[in-house]
Amino acid sequence: MHDHHHDHRRLGRELDLFDTDPLMGAGLPYWLPDGATVRHVLEEYIREAEREAGYRHVYSPVLGKRELYEISGHWDHYSDDMFPPMDLGGAENSAEQLVLRPSLCPHHALIYRSRAHSYRELPIRMAELGGMYRSELSGVLGGLTRVRAIQLNDAHVFCTLDQVVDEARAALELITRAYADLGIRAVRHRLSLPGAGAGSGKYVADPELWRRATALLREALDASGIPYEDAEGEAAFYGPKIDVQIADPAGREATLSTVQIDFHQPERFDLHYIGPDGARHRPVMVHRSVIGSVERAVAHLIEQHGGAFPPWLAPVQLVILPVSEAQTGQAEKLLRRARRQGLRAELAGPGHGTLGARVRAARLVPYQAVIGEREAAAGQEGDLVAAVRLRDGRRPGAVPGAGLVDRIAARVAARGPELWGGDAA
Repeated sequence: MHDHHHDHRRLGRELDLFDTDPLMGAGLPYWLPDGATVRHVLEEYIREAEREAGYRHVYSPVLGKRELYEISGHWDHYSDDMFPPMDLGGAENSAEQLVLRPSLCPHHALIYRSRAHSYRELPIRMAELGGMYRSELSGVLGGLTRVRAIQLNDAHVFCTLDQVVDEARAALELITRAYADLGIRAVRHRLSLPGAGAGSGKYVADPELWRRATALLREALDASGIPYEDAEGEAAFYGPKIDVQIADPAGREATLSTVQIDFHQPERFDLHYIGPDGARHRPVMVHRSVIGSVERAVAHLIEQHGGAFPPWLAPVQLVILPVSEAQTGQAEKLLRRARRQGLRAELAGPGHGTLGARVRAARLVPYQAVIGEREAAAGQEGDLVAAVRLRDGRRPGAVPGAGLVDRIAARVAARGPELWGGDAA
């Protein structure tokens, strides 16, 4: 079932991106340097995109008192997916219990509540790339797609009722833009509604609240012009949501991004803002995640690109190959120049095997710069020179070092899949 050519678990191990250890536990992968780099670049990208869209970032703890999750409704409706509480002892009646959070919304509700807010400040867009924990059954765990420790690209927008549709729509636009930058294709958009078990305790029982939230999400989807289909039984316990679905190479679908409208938690946490009338009003919470969990996003990118990441995401962007020891000095000069420009460059000298072996070992690196006798001689005249090979097999030939570094930096800044651009054959 998982032996597909581009299975991220196999690639993750082969390419030294991530791995697991039974001693750390199932569903708790660790990230090796190259995988950590991809993750870091993705996190920086999303923070930047959010900042541009008017979000401010916070940090909140991965632990919370059990009582916090009783108030939010998670304890009643979601405890099957939560780790058991940790007892900190103390007298029977004052015993403190802490839980690993299964989501970030209650923490953000408290942060909102900690300060008074006027309608003039809304919408408040609070974002966090935060850790959360879900006690998935070990049978379904694998690679980075089903894990117990999740790093979520999460955010909550606190706004007035008449801002909700615009905020949900702006979140959908942010998702669309991120998918374009990352080369991710959404296979469909789903409007996830409560299922037949609506009275079973799986969902918050408040039909009017569900009706309003659903109508607002439909309005946001229609305004975005995005085709969607309804899915019964897929809602969050506190409200309906838009799920953006992706598919792996074998056609298995998963949810990557979500936009949700929540009237329930603002009520439970008694959130308010002061309106133009000087009275207290209840804000609405829009939950949204652009790239979902960092784990699932990276797993999808690994499978999609087969480990050959676009230049801006590649763990190593440029590998410099001196043909013999004689060219090592020039290779080191080029390495320093590339790193000063912010490129992730490595030097693979003759100690790493024949030139052919080193070129093969670097087959997934977008850019290879070979410095042999000819290039070294040309470099004596002035600027360093390297014979450039691209990952796709093209060979633009001898390029001055400064030009090469600038060109790669420009491709990285542009973020597309294109390796060289314009005038290369």
